[in-house]
Amino acid sequence: MNASTHVLAILAAAAMAPGIATAQNYPTKSVTTIVPFAPGGSTDIIARTMAQKLGEIWGHTVIVDNRAGGNTIIGTEMVVKAAPDGYTLLNAAAPLSTNVGLYAGRLPYDVFRDLAPIMFINTTPLVFTVNASLPAKSIKEFVALAKARPGKMFFGSSSAGGINHLSGELFNMLAGTNITHVPYKGNAPALTDLLGGRLDFVFNGTTSVLSQLQSGKLRGLAVSSPKRASSLPDVPTLDESGLKGFQSFGWNAMLAPAKTPSALIAKINADTNKALNSPEVQQRLKNDGSEAVGGTPEALTAFLKEDSAKWAKVAKAANTQLSRAHPQPTPVPTQYDHSPLVIPSS
Repeated sequence: MNASTHVLAILAAAAMAPGIATAQNYPTKSVTTIVPFAPGGSTDIIARTMAQKLGEIWGHTVIVDNRAGGNTIIGTEMVVKAAPDGYTLLNAAAPLSTNVGLYAGRLPYDVFRDLAPIMFINTTPLVFTVNASLPAKSIKEFVALAKARPGKMFFGSSSAGGINHLSGELFNMLAGTNITHVPYKGNAPALTDLLGGRLDFVFNGTTSVLSQLQSGKLRGLAVSSPKRASSLPDVPTLDESGLKGFQSFGWNAMLAPAKTPSALIAKINADTNKALNSPEVQQRLKNDGSEAVGGTPEALTAFLKEDSAKWAKVAKAANTQLSRAHPQPTPVPTQYDHSPLVIPSS
């Protein structure tokens, strides 16, 4: 056997390896992406946008399966236990990393052992959002209002321990307020109660709240990102508003079960980057105030480690610890106090 024949034989053998063969043929049927939130929130919107484009690229339907509950643990565990064949994927969001510190070893899986990162999809600034009827037009006025009504104001989040929740706890810490947290199963029901006047503020991703801000039903007092959001250029950052160093954002990423062949991970990564960079998806993200990221599995791994460490420190400082058995949501009043109040200067 001459050298060239030997090389061809090696290449042929490599092509027959299970992972490579799977990647070459993938997908041959519909793919399911698990969204661990209720329908209608920002993660769900991003997942469906990506699913439509990936379906076009792959020639097979990408099914979005919403599995809300357990602070995203339920949906994430489904993916961890799924076959590592690329046909069950996870469209993850910030709780994937915040849960690491919040549950302190009590998760039914290890994020860095039981999941295979594929790609960072996007980031979304969070908007400090209030009902338009609330008598506060700035963060300074809101803080003064909250201090005048200690223990009588409420903020909602998409789940206990999620990025919306921890951002609210960080706000309490930096602003010196005592606003009670109310967890929901998804951002959409929290937004509904904010619109109905049963909450005083919610940290919303621009994707899910932009239309209500534009209609005047809600008011954005600040954004949580280090710089102003391109979709809300007139809304200051929390750092600009007096809460120095405040930074948080929503994000979405795609992961697979651990032991998914590396060649298959590379194939899905390449196709997902292609979908993300398509004009249609780029325009949708821009319209929703979100920014595309993309990149490699390694880049996502590095981000998850850094993000997990950051929010573990915030959770510890706020004395926020969770167990697998979640308490019932804190009762909220039928509506907040609309009585006239002169906001004190500070």
